[in-house]
Amino acid sequence: MSKLKIPVHTVHSGILQENAVMLGDRLIKKLKIPAHGPVHLAFGSFRQEVTVIPAPKSDSLRVSEGLARKTGWRARNVLNASYNTGSRILRLGPLIGVLVSREHPEHPERVFGPITLFCRELTNACRAQGAFVYFFTPEALESTGSAISGWVYDEGWKRSKLPVADVINNRLTTRKAENKPSVQHFLAEVKSRYGTHFFNEKFLDKTEVFEALRHDPALQRYLPESHSLSGLAILKKMCGHYPVVFLKPVRGSLGKGILRISREEGGGYRLQSTTPLGTRKQSYPSLAKLYQAVAPKMKTTRFQIQQGLPLMEIGRRPVDFRALVQKNGTGKWHVTSIVARTAGNNHFVSNLARGGSLSTVREAVGKSSIPPAAKESANLQLPRAALAIAKGIEAHIPAHFGELGIDLGMDHSGRIWLLEVNSKPSKNDNTPLHETKIRPSVKQMIQYCRYLAGL
Repeated sequence: MSKLKIPVHTVHSGILQENAVMLGDRLIKKLKIPAHGPVHLAFGSFRQEVTVIPAPKSDSLRVSEGLARKTGWRARNVLNASYNTGSRILRLGPLIGVLVSREHPEHPERVFGPITLFCRELTNACRAQGAFVYFFTPEALESTGSAISGWVYDEGWKRSKLPVADVINNRLTTRKAENKPSVQHFLAEVKSRYGTHFFNEKFLDKTEVFEALRHDPALQRYLPESHSLSGLAILKKMCGHYPVVFLKPVRGSLGKGILRISREEGGGYRLQSTTPLGTRKQSYPSLAKLYQAVAPKMKTTRFQIQQGLPLMEIGRRPVDFRALVQKNGTGKWHVTSIVARTAGNNHFVSNLARGGSLSTVREAVGKSSIPPAAKESANLQLPRAALAIAKGIEAHIPAHFGELGIDLGMDHSGRIWLLEVNSKPSKNDNTPLHETKIRPSVKQMIQYCRYLAGL
């Protein structure tokens, strides 16, 4: 199978019929396409038999306006192309679909709310790599056939009818949207009918992750003791073993709803909770009284109880690390970036949404009081742990993930611990967005899509 990247131009339908395409002589030879013979043109789920007309001194593929309308192509595109001599399929793409939670057509500059700039960045990166991307919401799936109503960027956001994509990236931000019958039916249908690849196909919850990984001997050293909070008995047991424990919402994110429980010198217990304004502190004479205060929350929220870790600190503020681990252009896990996150004043969680700040791993460990040997090895040990955990998730949880946000902690001795795994890592965490800059994480995602699509 021959592959290369080619410009695709649209010409007036009067010049070229819908069932014919013009392709430069040099490209025909490189792709090993039989001239004037019928081939099957494929773009995502779109298929059409066309005749290839050789075009001397041309380095492009020319298609009619009618054919361009069916594929959603603009006047000019650059796409990867491959030709299979056995099946006579000329494939262009990959066509990438991004499933997002909502659209705001009334705000053309922020059609997708806070992730609009990321969508622009992804569009620019796709153009540079010969891919084509569109964005769609669950509402577009209510009555879909082989075409989807999606958004493309072409000097402004425009709605267009597009084929089902070769690869779909799930960027839905709520479980409610993800579990809609229309979404689940669509995903099952396109996988079976078109062989569409769908990655980051589900949210992870904390209980699922720790239960899955605890059976892997290679990962046990990274796992703090962690259980589902089923009642007062497990709370008493954990508080008997550890001076500090955390109660974390099984399906929480951004540090919301985390509770910290610690012993007080007088024999009682202190409960700290996260709020947008800082940490709220309450004292209780016994665990039973504290549990009574927490129990109402358990009626609506499932909690994971976890061993408290003496995390490394900078200026008495705890520090943790967010690793972005992605599949690369050969389908292997790769650590794209790791940043240190230092908790804000009056907070015990490091999330940026709670006033945390970012720095490099080297800067953070350099300012900490962990042993010198741990400082020297941090840049090696943190990515090694993140990579092992990503492989463990893939091995023990039956779902397709293309990228994971893995939160790691390092205690005062330099030992590394797993705090959390996020299957929908934020695109705004690692570096500030810029209109023209394309981040490595975005390039990596497209490389993985190209690998999945065989392009």
